[in-house]
Amino acid sequence: MRRKFLVAFPSAVVLMFAQNAPRSADRDELQRLERVWNDAHLGGDSQALGRLWADDLEVAVPKMPVMRKEELVKFVDSGRMKFQRYETSDLNFRIYDQSAVVTGRLQRKREINGRAMEDDWRFTKVYQRTANGWRVVSFHASEAPAP
Repeated sequence: MRRKFLVAFPSAVVLMFAQNAPRSADRDELQRLERVWNDAHLGGDSQALGRLWADDLEVAVPKMPVMRKEELVKFVDSGRMKFQRYETSDLNFRIYDQSAVVTGRLQRKREINGRAMEDDWRFTKVYQRTANGWRVVSFHASEAPAP
């Protein structure tokens, strides 16, 4: 019995690490995409955002109507909102077979229609794996609780 355990145990360890390797690669890619998301918002880069956003994207954030990809691209291109700060923290990644959920804190400083505003939000972002890589299908934010 002990001999079977000693033979099976190394195989189980190798299998466990082999199963975690894709998740690690997915996590690295999602972290990279989070940086792309933030940088694209700071730069007003609708093309980079358009590549991240799934065609059926839905965004729900405080004090704004629910928006879809086409509306969001037009809004970014309008230049009506400019970010001076767009930073995420407390990121948590949960990766499933073909989807992933990223949660965290988002702090933004922006100017919209000439008026300065700051946001401190908690967010949930849902990614879907596609033939062309990960795409954001849903983004929801709400006001962060006061400390």
